[in-house]
Amino acid sequence: MPHIEVVKVFTSAAGGGNPAPIVIAADGLDDAQMLEIARTHGHESGFVLAPEDPAQHDLRLRFFVPRHEMSMCGHATLGAVWLLASRGLLDAERLSIQTMSGTVQAFLTQQPDGTKSVEISQPAGTVDPIPHPELRDEILAAMGLQPSDALELPFLNACTSRIKTLIPLRSPAVLDAARPDPEAVEQLCERIGSTGFYPFAADPAQPRKFDARQFPKSSGYPEDAATGIAAAALAFGLLHYGMAAADARPLLVHQGRAMGCPSDIHVRFDLSGGAQAYPAGCYLGGSVEPASILL
Repeated sequence: MPHIEVVKVFTSAAGGGNPAPIVIAADGLDDAQMLEIARTHGHESGFVLAPEDPAQHDLRLRFFVPRHEMSMCGHATLGAVWLLASRGLLDAERLSIQTMSGTVQAFLTQQPDGTKSVEISQPAGTVDPIPHPELRDEILAAMGLQPSDALELPFLNACTSRIKTLIPLRSPAVLDAARPDPEAVEQLCERIGSTGFYPFAADPAQPRKFDARQFPKSSGYPEDAATGIAAAALAFGLLHYGMAAADARPLLVHQGRAMGCPSDIHVRFDLSGGAQAYPAGCYLGGSVEPASILL
């Protein structure tokens, strides 16, 4: 039986965080064993393996949810890198990670208290209107919401690693009131080419803070407490909507409150191309802490 360590990623001052079972020595596991670990724990799980080409990458990560393999998982990547660092298994502060969705860079920073914080890279996002805008009311109904609950803005399919459907709502209270129908969500995601609904609302009390919820298409559970890949997609959607500027100030995406798991995801744009250029990508970060250890 592999050694599995569970961490919570994107925790906030109020607790929360998304649990991620991690196996830091997974080279002996086959696909069925990795899937079974995800099914047993009921969460997205991360598996650390040797890279296919050590000259190109420092390590390889694979990700499974209870129903299938995922090409990329932000919180499991952060959790795996943090866990490796906390175990003294990393000798560099920048890592190149092989994933099914491409190369991800991880950056570790030493904090004053001796702990290490982690950020990971995501490429520039693509943003497009959903292919069937006439499904707008059905999408809202699948979340238990009314047409008047949404802002008069188009719903967008945004992507850095996986397509998420951005649904701008009128207030955090409306967001919290959503009650998704998982079967309807899955059917509609299939029709519009999405891997999940990401309804969100601006926080009127704090600039560049947005509340969000993630209703995945077919992960095997109805909602995520924190979804880094969706938050990265949201950042580029906010640029498209004109709800955020492409500057150095970080965005805070608060997710999971309606689940009783208030979680904080930090996103900042990669402005290496210059202040006038479209962001070259973004960086995801957040707090990580141990949850439990299973043998």
